[in-house]
Amino acid sequence: MIRYALTRLALLALGLLVASALIFVALRLLPGDVAQLIAGGNATSAQVAAIQAALGLDRPWPLQYLDWLGGLVRGDLGTSLVTGTPVAGELAQKAAVTLPLGALALLFALAVSIPLGVISALRNRRGSGVALSVGSQAIAAVPVVWAGMMLVVVFAVWLGWLPAQGFPRAGWADPGAALRALVLPAVTIGLVEGAMLLRFVRSATLQAIGQDYVRTAAAKGLTRTQALLRHGLPGVGLSIVSVLGLQVAGIIVGAVVIEQLFSLPGIGRMLVSDVGARDLPKVQGELFALTAFVLAVGFLVDLVHHALDPRQREAA
Repeated sequence: MIRYALTRLALLALGLLVASALIFVALRLLPGDVAQLIAGGNATSAQVAAIQAALGLDRPWPLQYLDWLGGLVRGDLGTSLVTGTPVAGELAQKAAVTLPLGALALLFALAVSIPLGVISALRNRRGSGVALSVGSQAIAAVPVVWAGMMLVVVFAVWLGWLPAQGFPRAGWADPGAALRALVLPAVTIGLVEGAMLLRFVRSATLQAIGQDYVRTAAAKGLTRTQALLRHGLPGVGLSIVSVLGLQVAGIIVGAVVIEQLFSLPGIGRMLVSDVGARDLPKVQGELFALTAFVLAVGFLVDLVHHALDPRQREAA
């Protein structure tokens, strides 16, 4: 287990290094000049050059990258060109909205997809199972923005149960209001991600039902449902664990869009705003932090999967 963990940790470090290089290069290939934007449209070329020199943007890319990489190693994500504040501090503030949003969305997706996916597999050839399968495919194809708008119309406009937009100024000092503000956004993301996960759970459950040990248990007197619950679900659980990294990545992408729709002061909304402002160091730090979070989740999922799967432990 220790050797496996060290190997995965080395791959995580390599992935972070590659991701940092890709982020750095991609942002510098975008059209537009940060120094020109800061100086304004009426600035002279000398003024723009002075700003470039002050920000270090006139230096060769490899030197700029090495400076940024050195900061990342020290935990320094850079400093915003617009506000002059450390990127890490602003990320921590916005994460207080984005991380609970993602956690609630993941919980909702799991709570919906696991039982319905198992039911859909057990009733594979019945009307209810077919309806669940078709419904999950239809919901998975719905754009997350459209789903969010429909939920706002129903639960905020028609029923008035939940707020349509915004987050309380007091933040988590008022936990009730904060949770109410996150319910609709979390359900929106969780509904679409849960529909995709339901299809995977259904497929994994059908595969488990066809295993010899499940059929043997059924032949010894258990019903198909009992045999699956006692002997097949551990394998289904391992399959679910293996895709949680992809689910987290999908939730992060969904949060970027949903925070705009629901006016939530999270990382996604901040990222979109900073891209428009061409705040290069801040966008770099935000993208790297999001990438590092997704890769770290994948690393933890691999460790958990390896610990729970006896076949991998024996192979190691």
